[in-house]
Amino acid sequence: MADLDLLTQSLARNVKRWRTERGFTLDTLAARAGVSRGMLIQIEQARTNPSLGTVVKIGDALGVSITTLLDYEQGPKVRIVPAEQAVRLWHTDAGSYNRLLAGAEAPGPLELWDWRLVPGESSSSDPHPVGTVELVHVTTGELTLTVDGVEYRVPAGASASFEAAAPHTYANTGPEPMEMVLAVSVPPVH
Repeated sequence: MADLDLLTQSLARNVKRWRTERGFTLDTLAARAGVSRGMLIQIEQARTNPSLGTVVKIGDALGVSITTLLDYEQGPKVRIVPAEQAVRLWHTDAGSYNRLLAGAEAPGPLELWDWRLVPGESSSSDPHPVGTVELVHVTTGELTLTVDGVEYRVPAGASASFEAAAPHTYANTGPEPMEMVLAVSVPPVH
């Protein structure tokens, strides 16, 4: 089975599983996630490949990580993710990308990402649930991080943390590629 088909099937099974476990109807989850009921039906029936933004909204509404929604293996307590199994969820023709390296539920979703932005490119994110924290560590170049309209410069070797319940953007306004590692911690759904 192709990677995309495997991810579509896993997403369908896991969204339905977590929605049921949370006791959410399709309408409830649609309202919490800000996506249409029809989109959720298509996702649960594995008839669509939703955008990364849609998957993030559903994960946030369910209180689980993207890793959990896309996971197709039920494994042991220790899970090693080989480099070739890191999931690239966003990329551009110019060479920018992000890769989900690993994730866990601890007690809410916890994700570890690898990002690369070529000069002149950026990626924006909608606000996450209140209590979400992001940690970034820049390994190459300089990150231009904008949180709630305020711009911050994070050079190579430096790290930053911020509350991600506000709109935020990762950008590379410098002359060389920017690479960073990003951790996202989302509070559990109650």
